[in-house]
Amino acid sequence: MTLPQSAELFVQHLLVGLQSFGGGSSTFSLLHQLAIRRGWLSEEEFVRAWALAQIAPGINLVKLTVMIGYRLAGWQGLIAATSGLLLPSAMVTVLMTAGFASVRDLPWLQAMVKGILPAAIGLSLAMGFQMAQPMFLRARQEGRLRLGAHLVILASAALLMALAKLSPALVLVLAGGAAIGLFGLTATPKPSPTTKKEAR
Repeated sequence: MTLPQSAELFVQHLLVGLQSFGGGSSTFSLLHQLAIRRGWLSEEEFVRAWALAQIAPGINLVKLTVMIGYRLAGWQGLIAATSGLLLPSAMVTVLMTAGFASVRDLPWLQAMVKGILPAAIGLSLAMGFQMAQPMFLRARQEGRLRLGAHLVILASAALLMALAKLSPALVLVLAGGAAIGLFGLTATPKPSPTTKKEAR
């Protein structure tokens, strides 16, 4: 029996919510796998949706879920996907808050919490590399100038975040402005109709 689209969105995002241990990186990885594996979005569409989610204010993963749900099944899909994703974490948060005080000093729990950080960093790096691959592949096909422009923007954004310690929102705005300028300069001119006729 095939579930309606909104019910499928709820169930799939509920499963993501139940597996989302280790913070935003693991949830992001699961959402990425879900969207690509089920054919809801292509890799490039997912990257665009994630970029839009980072520009707008609010929680990025919730905004990404909202966009996926709304795209697939309108307002019903939006509500189903978002509630499915948030329900497990909301319930676990309530239960953990109630019981954490009694177990927070246990050595095994402290060791487990310390192990989450390096795992989350590794997941973030792996997902960043995976998402960047199609973008750089396309830029390489468009020519060395385009590829160089992508690398300049990436390196500049990393330096601004690491050295200048700018706000991520400001880095995104600056990167967007740089992209408009660099891609405008490196754009390959389209052949005019007269040139096509002469070639014939």
